[in-house]
Amino acid sequence: MKNYDSYKDSSVEWVGEIPSHWGISRLANNGKFYKGKGVSKADLTIDGLPVILYGDIYTKYKLKTELLDRRIPVDIAENSFAIETGDLLFAASGETPDEIGKCICYIGESVAYASGDVIVYRQNINNSIFLSYLFNSYKVNEQKAKLSKGEIVVHIYSGQLRDIFFPLPPLDEQTAIAHYLDRKTAEIDELISDKKRLLQLSEEEKTAIINQAVTKGINPDVPMKDSGIEWLGKIPEHWEMKRFKYYFNLITEKVEEDLPKIGLENIESKSGKFIETDSDFAGQGVIFRPKDILFGKLRPYLAKVWIADFNGQAVGDFYVFRSKEDVISEFAKYRILDSSFIEVTNSSTYGSKMPRVNWEFIADLLIAFPNIQEQQSIVHNIESECALIEAKITKTEKLIELLTEYRTALISEVVTGKVKVIE
Repeated sequence: MKNYDSYKDSSVEWVGEIPSHWGISRLANNGKFYKGKGVSKADLTIDGLPVILYGDIYTKYKLKTELLDRRIPVDIAENSFAIETGDLLFAASGETPDEIGKCICYIGESVAYASGDVIVYRQNINNSIFLSYLFNSYKVNEQKAKLSKGEIVVHIYSGQLRDIFFPLPPLDEQTAIAHYLDRKTAEIDELISDKKRLLQLSEEEKTAIINQAVTKGINPDVPMKDSGIEWLGKIPEHWEMKRFKYYFNLITEKVEEDLPKIGLENIESKSGKFIETDSDFAGQGVIFRPKDILFGKLRPYLAKVWIADFNGQAVGDFYVFRSKEDVISEFAKYRILDSSFIEVTNSSTYGSKMPRVNWEFIADLLIAFPNIQEQQSIVHNIESECALIEAKITKTEKLIELLTEYRTALISEVVTGKVKVIE
């Protein structure tokens, strides 16, 4: 890639200089805006005609699509707005300014419809795929975010979009740029997908190491015995089996002092990691101390388990377990996070909409533990092996971040004429 031969001032602050033969245009001067008509999720059906909801624009699709997953009955479609091939579809509502104004280009041949809070931009002068790259580029997204209104639900309107100025090359150059970006972004996306698959494999490797260690130990030659409990299976023959309540105390003491509140959203699923949030939880919680284990009893399949490292209060759907003298908390955390424990507790939940596991069920579960010395050895082994995997995960996550940043920068540089991609 190289620069164009000569540049000129665009007179648009965020654009800066553009190639001398490019122009500056305004959305309102290149097409017309239309508004999608009300379609709710209750209207959706398995059969019918394709439709797009505003949330689909920033959750389901990237820059273009020829297929729409949703369907509505014919009688509802008749009262909705029909979109055409080449239309640009903007999300008019969202939860954050980053979601607002994201657009996709519809390139399908079949008749399709736009729901409410979808702004349809129809033009037949320029290359719609080029425009989709341009209108989703970093700098244009900044402009849309500045124009958005609202806090809890954020909105943007066609009256605001129409006044966005943007750089515009000749049509043949638009087409060439769109083809180039299609090819390059596909290559980058494939690299990102490969790295994400590697992340998944690393996480699976880490989980397998932990599960094996806390259920079978770290000595491959240790004699095993049948526990007689289906969910436990075979266990090392020297491990002791007792009911859960003999290894842990359930803490129910309410807080009488001003301590930090922890809710389910503060605990990452399946990892045991703490997540900082700005949430302000209502109500009085159950006190916890360092080394206590918080276990999310609501939807236990989410596996929200955390060892406390400060004094606080657990708000809402947590059980607070305190290990007795023959269990170390670090081993207990890994054992409770094990898939077999999560599955058996999840199988016992009550309540269809908000399924919870009952303490009495957990308390009576038979579970096997080694002695303290072996628990410490197992924890040390887990932490040593997982540290190596975590290092690989961190490196892979950084590569994904760099590739994503490169993709964003590439699109922005190309569609604004900062670099030349055609001869």
